[in-house]
Amino acid sequence: MRTVGITGPTGAGKTTALRAIEAMGGAVFDCDRIYEELLRSSAQMLAAIEGHFPGTVREGTLDRAKLADTVFSDPEALRDLSEITHPYVIREVSRRLREAEEAGREIAAIDAIGLFESGADRLCDYTVFVTAPLELRLRRVTERDGIDMRSARSRALAQRGDEYFEARCDYKLVNDFPDEEKFFQYCREFFQEDRNGGDQRRAFLHTEAHQ
Repeated sequence: MRTVGITGPTGAGKTTALRAIEAMGGAVFDCDRIYEELLRSSAQMLAAIEGHFPGTVREGTLDRAKLADTVFSDPEALRDLSEITHPYVIREVSRRLREAEEAGREIAAIDAIGLFESGADRLCDYTVFVTAPLELRLRRVTERDGIDMRSARSRALAQRGDEYFEARCDYKLVNDFPDEEKFFQYCREFFQEDRNGGDQRRAFLHTEAHQ
């Protein structure tokens, strides 16, 4: 089974790329969703959080407001929280990857903006950076999430810039297509190249605008 890591900023089109993998019969694992599941089910992870941030877990349930007050205004505390939780997420992703391989899946994808910070990239055969021109990303986010352009821009500026992902990813897919379905087909062709055993994927790097 080939495993691909997919990352990139909000509104770029990661969901469409993941949908293309699912359409090919692949398995998709969202690290954020797995993290949320573990917050509800992993007593070990909650105990580790409580051990470092006392008072944030009560009766086996994370007190999100208390954790936010403790962590999110302190970059060092936020790093400490990530160091605690990432290993649990990676172990669970690894387990699910094994299950997918045993089930005969030919391709799987790990979805994470923090792909490299979490160490999930080490589980991948290659990594893909999905991006789009900023104004396109902003428009998609406002339409999708129902927020105004100012909020969308603030969210985008809070994320890492393209240069961070470009320096770390093996491939870059530019979603400057006029509609989602054309990008969906483009992604299917890209991932199909790997499944066919060829390596024409380099032709997809730094693609110019599509008509």
